[in-house]
Amino acid sequence: METSFRYGGDSKSLRIHAKEKISISPNSIFQLHGELDTKLGAPTFVNGMLRHFHPELSASLGLGVWYNRRDKVRYHIRGKKTFPVTGDGLVNFNVKGRCNINKELKQIDYSTATELVWSIFNVKKDQDVRIKLGYNVNDKTPYMQVRENNWTFNIDQNRRWTVRYDL
Repeated sequence: METSFRYGGDSKSLRIHAKEKISISPNSIFQLHGELDTKLGAPTFVNGMLRHFHPELSASLGLGVWYNRRDKVRYHIRGKKTFPVTGDGLVNFNVKGRCNINKELKQIDYSTATELVWSIFNVKKDQDVRIKLGYNVNDKTPYMQVRENNWTFNIDQNRRWTVRYDL
């Protein structure tokens, strides 16, 4: 099980996130993840998703169900396609999208983004860094992510930020 501590400027509380991936076939997994808000003392969401990877296309597709206290049940579909920029695979261009649908199948909202990702291995001994520059097409908002081994820092143009530490 993968666990992490997460904190963001908008939440003002520490969240504990857990994720479990169960292999179904060589290219498919069932992923369960959820989050506990330490201020509320209650889960903020629980999600189950079937994900299928297409290695020959450098793409993935996911179908899932999301439950949270506010919206209750939502369904979502997500996809991602990676285009290598360099032959060694250290710089990639990603296109990804997500569609969320309410339980009555009436309200649909979309999210699409493009990202340029640069992976740098062994910056120092046993230290890897990934820098991601992205653009949320729907919100017209650029964002950045810097990941160093267990630490991840996200920030966008609107000064929304999050910090994550993977245990």
